[in-house]
Amino acid sequence: MNKKKRAKKRSQKAGLPPGTLVYTGDQTDKAFEITTVTYNEEDYQETNNQHFKECPLISPASSAVTWINVNGLSNVKSLEELGACFHLHPLVLEDILNTDQRPKLDDYGDYLFIVVKMLQVSKGQNGVVPEQISLIVGPNYLISLQENDHDDFGVIRERLKTGKGRIRKSGADYLAYTLIDLIVDNYFVILEDQGEFIEDLESELVSKPTPETLSQIHRLKREMIMLRKSVWPLREVISQVERSESTLVKESSLLYFKDVYDHVIQVIDNIETFRDILSGMLDIYLSSVSNRLNEVMKVLTIIATIFIPLTFIAGLYGMNFKNMPELEWPYGYYMALGMMATVALCMLIFFWRKGWIGWGRAS
Repeated sequence: MNKKKRAKKRSQKAGLPPGTLVYTGDQTDKAFEITTVTYNEEDYQETNNQHFKECPLISPASSAVTWINVNGLSNVKSLEELGACFHLHPLVLEDILNTDQRPKLDDYGDYLFIVVKMLQVSKGQNGVVPEQISLIVGPNYLISLQENDHDDFGVIRERLKTGKGRIRKSGADYLAYTLIDLIVDNYFVILEDQGEFIEDLESELVSKPTPETLSQIHRLKREMIMLRKSVWPLREVISQVERSESTLVKESSLLYFKDVYDHVIQVIDNIETFRDILSGMLDIYLSSVSNRLNEVMKVLTIIATIFIPLTFIAGLYGMNFKNMPELEWPYGYYMALGMMATVALCMLIFFWRKGWIGWGRAS
């Protein structure tokens, strides 16, 4: 969906009361799937549904953690049922369906609402597109909602199923950290690919820049702006988690969130570095084009300068006055050609000594 269609979607919310549920994303044709995982240190259970038939039974005293992952946001009715099951504020559901949210953290007392951006490489075009991920962290449950229908967190479920690491021994706050850490690690993968592409673009820029090179530079600059908008607010989100006094985040998990914070800072540094490199590449491209134009102008100027005296000689002896003695001279034609050749040769030698033309010598 292009920007005009997305703007039209957002305009549908204009004037509506707060909490009105209108999906503003562009994945309306994607499947809606609910995966529910319940686990503790000894047990793991997983079910898949297309809608909420009934509210999951989550006991506050239970040691098990329930993770509900929703793929696709097109089924607004099922999301309303989800909100009713967990007593979610209408503004939370509205923010989930409004997929243009910036990364943020809202504390609603009984649960934390976190919005982050997952970056995906678009298959239809060469570029990176953001996907909104919404997390609702409760005492012993976590709800994750993804805009697309592909499984971004399959590797986490595999870790839970095999019982590797401390994830099965920890609570919902640690699971939230694990999901955010996966999203941040994916930033590094995206930036590695971007870095390799920028290196290739630099080589092309030095050897033979083309208008396509300029188009790629502008595309990368737009992507860096998008990456910056997706990552910069996440730094404040993680910082809020570290400073939060909520009992939903245990003291033992704060050290892991601090590690994610350090990773986010590294990602931001890489993005700023790439932005500076791309700005420099744009200046190099413009300078290269200007230098190429100057080289062309120099060649044309040298040619014109050489032909100015030759044109003068040819014009002088093309006037056909009767009292011009050279017109009747048998060797006049050859004399004029010799004068032209001598003048041209002298000017070429002069330009060469000045270093304005090649032949293996520079001034």
